[in-house]
Amino acid sequence: MAAGFPRRTPLPNVDAISDPRALIETEERWGAHNYHPLDVVVDRAQGAWVYDIEGRRYMDCLSAYSAVNQGHCHPAILDALRDQAARVTLTSRAFRNTQLPLFCQELAALCGGVEAGMEMVLPMNTGAEAVETALKAARRWGYTVKGIASDRAEVIVCENNFHGRTTTITGFSTTGLYRDGFGPFTPGFRVIPFGDLEALRAAISPQTCAFLVEPIQCEAGILMPPDGYLRAAAQLCRERNVLFIADEIQTALGRTGRMFACAHEGVAPDVYVLGKALSGGVYPVSAVVSRRDVLGVFRPGSHGSTYGGNPLACAVARAALRVITEERLCERSAELGAWLLDQLRTLRHAEIRQVRGKGLLAGIEVRGLARPFCEQLKDLGVLCKETHDSVIRLAPPLIVSSEDLEWLVARLRTVFAG
Repeated sequence: MAAGFPRRTPLPNVDAISDPRALIETEERWGAHNYHPLDVVVDRAQGAWVYDIEGRRYMDCLSAYSAVNQGHCHPAILDALRDQAARVTLTSRAFRNTQLPLFCQELAALCGGVEAGMEMVLPMNTGAEAVETALKAARRWGYTVKGIASDRAEVIVCENNFHGRTTTITGFSTTGLYRDGFGPFTPGFRVIPFGDLEALRAAISPQTCAFLVEPIQCEAGILMPPDGYLRAAAQLCRERNVLFIADEIQTALGRTGRMFACAHEGVAPDVYVLGKALSGGVYPVSAVVSRRDVLGVFRPGSHGSTYGGNPLACAVARAALRVITEERLCERSAELGAWLLDQLRTLRHAEIRQVRGKGLLAGIEVRGLARPFCEQLKDLGVLCKETHDSVIRLAPPLIVSSEDLEWLVARLRTVFAG
């Protein structure tokens, strides 16, 4: 036993609990009811597959909302986790560590580096924290660089957005379920229709500091903007001296077949907001990446996070990014995703309204509720989840094989048999 540490009391052996119903009832009794999960008690996972406590195997077609792009328990990421955890896990930002400088350098380079204006990285933990950080940076940039009058800065956002669940962010959501009972909300946000360039043009005022947008609205049901919209919106923002902030928390790092969804239209935003797959689902890591005049508005004490940029997170994220590039997961997503979407569009069922997506991100919109279809798929060994009630989201890990996808399509044909 290491000096200075008391004798360890073993934790209860979860392997001794074999009754899934008992675990579900315990969670329902002691956990807050802010989710409505499918009743599958996952015990272990590997690659694109998870196993419940009774040993049944399921294909994971949610990937923890695209956090597990690299697949469950990727050995390279786990090796980085173990190695760094045995060295040092947390220093806070009161001191420097060996991993943070390399993480910042490598992530900035991945985002395009100095040539693309990606000169600084500010690490956080969750996606919502990263969005909040981007909003704070945009407002301070508006005051100190653009010259907006104090406390007058506005941020334009889109209807059906999902940028997180903090009080500020839910305050500019247009989904009642996310807002009800949580007001009063933070002012300074103007909401416009998603994909409407003329609405954006009309909404921009001298007080506008930023336009915050998801390249694809995932939580809203895999909603795609019109072709050319992102490119035109970015150009308009550039002309009007407004920051174009791309929330790529769910769409970046290979999910849509490119490293960033904005790249499909050749768009280099002023600010990237990243999270989810930045750690391969192993540890919470998020970040804001931008120009020096944007992130340079922060001074010591003006913003921070005890865990943000910790050495364990940075080591894990560096490994996660290497997996994406070295295993060519963007290319896999583009190729396999095109095949999957083609197959989904051959499904014929009276309830199917539309199939849409890009890369290994697909949505099947049905005329009624999607939940019953998700329950049927679960019984056939496929785990997916409804979003906005009427859309089945399919987003398997990017390491999925073509044989796995053929297996998935066969199960979908069974559910949508006619």
